[in-house]
Amino acid sequence: MACRISELVLDAADPGLLAAFWSEVLGYVELGREDDGSIEIGPPGTGFGGPQPILVIGPTTDPRPTKLRLHIDVSATDRDQEAELARLLALGARHADVGQTGTESWYVLADPEGNEFCLLRRRIEPV
Repeated sequence: MACRISELVLDAADPGLLAAFWSEVLGYVELGREDDGSIEIGPPGTGFGGPQPILVIGPTTDPRPTKLRLHIDVSATDRDQEAELARLLALGARHADVGQTGTESWYVLADPEGNEFCLLRRRIEPV
């Protein structure tokens, strides 16, 4: 028996802003809200325990660390990398510099609160 990633937890100064951003990026919907202000988002019709992990975006007033020790990689499912890059930038992502050389096959981006994530070149099948 093994484990499976069921949820990723992300601290945010504005959970609503990040929940809306990541819902659009991933095609997720709001699954629920907790009393502490956390917002859970996940795949429509599946939710917790499905084939994809849900995101729990919780409020924090702690300052963001300078470099995250874990980041998210995303791959487009229905368009090429350049078209997906344009879509992500239109949603509020921005280019981020983490020391890349410029020859990488991926783009390093940041969400509206500055959390880095990568857009990979390879397209994958939707779940």
